[in-house]
Amino acid sequence: MTSSIQDVARLAGVSSRTLRHYDQIGLLPPSGTGHGGLRYYDDGAIRRLQRILLLRDLGLPLDQIAQVLDEQTDEADALRRHLDVLRRERGRLERQLASVERTLTALTEGKPIMAEEMLDGFDHTQYKDEVTERWGADAYATSDAWWRGLGTEGQAAWKARLDDLSGAWAAAAERGVDPTSDDGQALAARHVAWLGSVPGTPGSDVGRPPKEYVVGLAEMYVADERFAANYGGTQGASFVRDALVAYAEREL
Repeated sequence: MTSSIQDVARLAGVSSRTLRHYDQIGLLPPSGTGHGGLRYYDDGAIRRLQRILLLRDLGLPLDQIAQVLDEQTDEADALRRHLDVLRRERGRLERQLASVERTLTALTEGKPIMAEEMLDGFDHTQYKDEVTERWGADAYATSDAWWRGLGTEGQAAWKARLDDLSGAWAAAAERGVDPTSDDGQALAARHVAWLGSVPGTPGSDVGRPPKEYVVGLAEMYVADERFAANYGGTQGASFVRDALVAYAEREL
């Protein structure tokens, strides 16, 4: 099945000009051309467009989107990761929706409402006290300043990177990958590099987190259901823990 550029533009909510631009920069070539150079798109091209739009919604610029698509050659695996991201985003939006509904009800009925109820789902600093308790106030302040300094586009790119890593962990666990295998250890190496890139965290000054920090986090991923949910639940988090502990024992 093929669709014309006009039909695809209408269904995707973009302009034909945008699709032609994607073609010109090599991001989304049409599947073929018809009379008068009219572009047509088959199912494969439309799947690629779907992924482009998902990544664009995360705030990634087109050059980064092209890089992600080039690296993620397994379409099914990539779509599973997108699905995980969308489910987490749905959860966040559902919390915000419930917060706004509670606020509106309280406002119209003249009833009191707690600030926590109005702001649930909005605050990126929700783990401030926990981070401060575990690693100190300086660690939180440094990380928070760095996060705010990224700006909207930088934050979106960072979230996309983290979502991609979390999705890769969940997909590997679902496939039954051995945590000590090359694939499992490659993911562990990516994770440790990510940890070392966050300013304010232990070892971030040298880009290499200490063994105790990595092992402690790995255990927390399993013990704390909030973090386990990022990796598909306790089973997925256990896979992450085992891979990270094995990596830390060998490399850190």
